[in-house]
Amino acid sequence: MSTVPYVSRSAGTENRSAGPETELPPVVVPSGEPLVSVIVPALNEARNLPYVLARLPEVDEVILVDGGSTDDTVGVARRLMPGIRVVTQNRRGKGNALACGFAAATGDILVMIDADGSTDPKEIPSFIAALRGGADFAKGSRFRGSGGSADITRLRRAGNKCLSLLVNALFRTRYSDLCYGYNAFWARHLDVFGLDSTTPVPPRGDGRLWGDGFEIETLLNLRAARAGLRIVEVASFEQARIHGESNLNAMTDGVRVLRTIAREWPRRNRARRRVAERTR
Repeated sequence: MSTVPYVSRSAGTENRSAGPETELPPVVVPSGEPLVSVIVPALNEARNLPYVLARLPEVDEVILVDGGSTDDTVGVARRLMPGIRVVTQNRRGKGNALACGFAAATGDILVMIDADGSTDPKEIPSFIAALRGGADFAKGSRFRGSGGSADITRLRRAGNKCLSLLVNALFRTRYSDLCYGYNAFWARHLDVFGLDSTTPVPPRGDGRLWGDGFEIETLLNLRAARAGLRIVEVASFEQARIHGESNLNAMTDGVRVLRTIAREWPRRNRARRRVAERTR
């Protein structure tokens, strides 16, 4: 093991869940090159995969998580990349797809990208550099440095800003972009997120557990902050979806994000109370 001092300037902005900015202690990271697993949730993305897979840098493992595609998503992936691993998610939604992909991954670093071409695989080295530089969680941001978006609407931008301000006030974070799905983290921190990849489809409701939908991005960000992980924002440019239409709905998914914040906030308070009781 080698000790690497934490540096945030090269990758973005560091976020800590508690206390003012201070000089952070050195971080112990694995020596040598870490194994990198890229998780790609996909639902009917056969036309977009040629672009996405062609832009991937050299990584150790690519996992396509299929959500029950009715087109040739799986066949296209296997023809383009014979060594790709295909996992079928056990419930519905992007969050569940990611949970299944994370559980199946074997790498030291887990990277999550979208299959529609909106997240540029060529940016993956920047996320890895942030983790190698001492971060626990490398969080993409469209509103930091050279980041941007060719896809976000005014309504979604305004909603994202308001939600980010709310989370920053409640969780003492400094997030510039709460609802963005381009992230990477060390696999050793997977348990921090408490994702469920084994429970079968619930008999009632819409077939999803909480966290199975697009609220997954907020859930990951809040639990990373609550656990006190070292978080670095990495500037990222979001492209427009190449083919097809997004399943995201600004209003309904915005409500799910708000409910996620409300659900996670009491847990943060309880965790802080437990810490205070132990230090008395």
